[in-house]
Amino acid sequence: MGSECPSAPVPVTVHVTGFKKFHGVAENPTETIVNKLTEYMKKKGLPKGLVIGSCSILDTAGQGALVPLYQTLQSAISAKDSESSNSNRVIWLHFGVNSGATRFAIEHQAVNEATFRCPDELGWKPQKVPIVPSDGAISRTRETSLPVDEMSKALAKKGYDVMTSDDAGRFVCNYVYYHSLRFAEQNGIKSLFVHVPLFSTIDEETQMQFAASLLEVLASVC
Repeated sequence: MGSECPSAPVPVTVHVTGFKKFHGVAENPTETIVNKLTEYMKKKGLPKGLVIGSCSILDTAGQGALVPLYQTLQSAISAKDSESSNSNRVIWLHFGVNSGATRFAIEHQAVNEATFRCPDELGWKPQKVPIVPSDGAISRTRETSLPVDEMSKALAKKGYDVMTSDDAGRFVCNYVYYHSLRFAEQNGIKSLFVHVPLFSTIDEETQMQFAASLLEVLASVC
């Protein structure tokens, strides 16, 4: 059957994560977006064929946040395995903030390099360290299997200032995305990272609308 859509499609289950505040960012918009998303979507109405599996807030830390990250990732697999369907229609959607950004950015890939410009919230400040040593060099990349360009165009048509990006930085966002992409590949699911600006750049309501529109686009991408 390949990747064709079944005639009675199993819903896409989206698991969403954001981050807590961190050094230099007093309020992390992704914490607000993810905490409010379920209630917001209840009022707005979830896109047909999509369910929100979970919403989690991660510590803005690399190694120290790995255990909860993997517990969160694994919980989705356990739920998937317990269902009668062996469908792989599970998407991990990670939101991170880019405080210097003026638009939304859909990240195409992550790099196997941790070079933190400042210590993370647990005091770790790696420099040119491979995120997963067994994956090889710090130049190794992992790409999402989702059609990033197509999704970006669909969101732009809805009126959002959005771009695709090949550089998720080298800080915690990239660190989490790399682990998530690796986990997704090993477990036959999908992963996506989206950078958002501060609320002072794009206000909260617009960002909530963007998150809702992003879920609509994800529901339509088979």
